[in-house]
Amino acid sequence: MSFLAPLYLMLAGAVAIPLFLHLRRRRIENKVDFPAVRYLERAEKENVRQLKVRNLLLMFLRIAAVLAIAFAAARPIGAFFGAGHVPSALAIVLDNSLSTSAIVNGQPLLATLRERALEAANAASRNDRVWLVTVDGTVTGGSLDAVRQAITRTDVHPGRGDLANAITRGAGLVVGSGMEGRQVVVATDAQASTWNAPIATGDVRLSVLAPAGEAPRNRAVVLAEARPSRWTPRGTVVARAQLSDSATYRIALGERTLARGTARGGEDLTVRAAPPERGWQAGVVELEPDELRADDTRFFAVWLGAAPLVRPEPTAGPFLRTAVDALVQDARVALGGDIALAPADGAVRLPALLLAPADPTRLGAANRTLERLGLPWRFGAPRRDETAVRGDKFDGVRATLRYPLEAQTGATGDTLATAGGAPWIVAGDGFVIIGSPLDPAATDLPLRASFVPWLGDIIAQRLAGTASADLQAAPGAAMRVPSGTDGLEGPDGQVTPLTASSNAPSRAGVYFLRRGTARVGALVVNAEPEESDLARLPLATLRDRVRTRDALVTADAAEWRRSLFNLGARRPLQLPLILLALALLAAETLVVRRDERRRSAA
Repeated sequence: MSFLAPLYLMLAGAVAIPLFLHLRRRRIENKVDFPAVRYLERAEKENVRQLKVRNLLLMFLRIAAVLAIAFAAARPIGAFFGAGHVPSALAIVLDNSLSTSAIVNGQPLLATLRERALEAANAASRNDRVWLVTVDGTVTGGSLDAVRQAITRTDVHPGRGDLANAITRGAGLVVGSGMEGRQVVVATDAQASTWNAPIATGDVRLSVLAPAGEAPRNRAVVLAEARPSRWTPRGTVVARAQLSDSATYRIALGERTLARGTARGGEDLTVRAAPPERGWQAGVVELEPDELRADDTRFFAVWLGAAPLVRPEPTAGPFLRTAVDALVQDARVALGGDIALAPADGAVRLPALLLAPADPTRLGAANRTLERLGLPWRFGAPRRDETAVRGDKFDGVRATLRYPLEAQTGATGDTLATAGGAPWIVAGDGFVIIGSPLDPAATDLPLRASFVPWLGDIIAQRLAGTASADLQAAPGAAMRVPSGTDGLEGPDGQVTPLTASSNAPSRAGVYFLRRGTARVGALVVNAEPEESDLARLPLATLRDRVRTRDALVTADAAEWRRSLFNLGARRPLQLPLILLALALLAAETLVVRRDERRRSAA
């Protein structure tokens, strides 16, 4: 047995009062000898044995009542008869990922999960601490009413979220409370793509409620992409639908419908277009509605305008010139003098793609050019070792001759790739610097199939005027904000400030990156394609994924409710002790009144 308020045990010292009165009463009775009470003395002497028993009984009842009150005030908890549950910390994890918006039995599954979460909150008492944690990382604590209101207001997160992190966070909250009882309860749709790894909560009890039966069938748009992201001015939209049969679709760019038709599972939809609009445009691919409406729409963005004019210098090497010729044939660039593609030691102005010099003796000239152009980067000493390049779209690329790029005071820009832990490709306002010459003797980058499309994207997104990044992100995910951007324009036209640590908006759609009043890029927010796969884990498999000892995984809502606050046989013993104290006081009263009636009768 333990106590929640052990200091109140000091009240037990009050047992000295009835004990003192009992002893004092006996001493007084021995000394008093008034004529008026001689009759009573004779009567008491005749019943001395009965009086001793009566006084001892009263003393016992009073001492026991005081002890019961003292123990009740100390709020004991033990494995005996009790009422209610141990004061507990409870984290309610509500799975509100996009998949829970599927219609099941005439209502969104999330509505059913909210009802279960409310039952858990309603089972709590004022002695408990309760939190609501959702998959988007939102935590609501405070009063029970605040938690109940938060559950009622919880809406569908338009993406996958992170259920494992929500459970771990809930476990951290209850452990940090320092309370006797600790429990995490989860209401989830048991989506297989979400429960794809084991989850454990240590010594925190875990109860998981998952629906039984098969998940509803679902159609979804899992791919919507403009290729390339910069149309000059023509391009292609590629879309793909996840279907078990067929469904009608629509592809639109801005207010213009580019295509309609019937899509079939496993087939890519390809639409070529050359719309008259210019600048950044938002596009969408739509399917006819089904039980999960949120993934019947997928967004994309594209920049429309003239092809950028590039001038590859002969000293940049034959591989760069060949790549430019391929881009010219595809109308992604045109030959002209706007953008220079050259070794750094021969560049004269920006915008430019600057290559490291092939001859190390030109290193000084190259750095003087960077200084003259006002760029805050310098080429370091040459390194001749085969090194793997790290960065997006650089898988398998190696560098054998490289000049580590060194940032100068006040350097700004984005590091696009590293080699040996040092920047290898950096980009900024009007420049891209590569830390190796584009020569197979220095790097195999120009030999890769990805080199030509990468070069086209880097010219379009980093060097061609107002065109900039085309970012993809999941709802609410962390994103890297391109340098030089300071605002994000939402679908409703409202602009919010951007910082380097900004997260993507939680609502799906196309957002435009702003530099002042100009659109310089697009951020496309779509749910993760795997969220459209509603397949559920069987309960047995789900139990295997939960690695907490004595965890409950069930589809039975009644069994799940019984597990709430069922943290073992320990119960609060306060109420039984209060009842015991009342019973002892009642017995003491009965003994006293019975003695009074007996004396009156005498």
